[in-house]
Amino acid sequence: MCETDYSGYPDCRDDTLKSLQVALNLGMEARFVVDTPLMWIDKAATFALARDLGGQTLLDLIVEETHTCYLGDRTHRHVWGYGCGACPACDLRANGWAKFTATAA
Repeated sequence: MCETDYSGYPDCRDDTLKSLQVALNLGMEARFVVDTPLMWIDKAATFALARDLGGQTLLDLIVEETHTCYLGDRTHRHVWGYGCGACPACDLRANGWAKFTATAA
C-alpha cells in the first residue's frame, strides 16, 4: 500500500488503512496493527528497497511475481513486470521502474 503515488483509489490511502485497523480492533476486541511500510515511499524507492534488502534476486522476484495492473493483466511482460501498460497503476509502476533504473546506474 502506498499513498505517495497512488492513482486515485481511496483504498490506498493511509486514512483508509487506519480506519480498517480501528474496525478490526473493534470487531475482534483485540489490538491489531496494520503495518504499511511502503506507505510514504514511491515506486522507485520501493524497487530500491527491494534491491537493498534482497539484492538482484529479490528485485527479479518482485518484477516477475507481482503486478499492480488494475486489469489484472498477466499476459503482457514489460521490463518492470506484468500489466496492461496503459492503466494508471501500470503507468506508476513503469515510471517508478524508469526512475529507479536511471538512479541505480
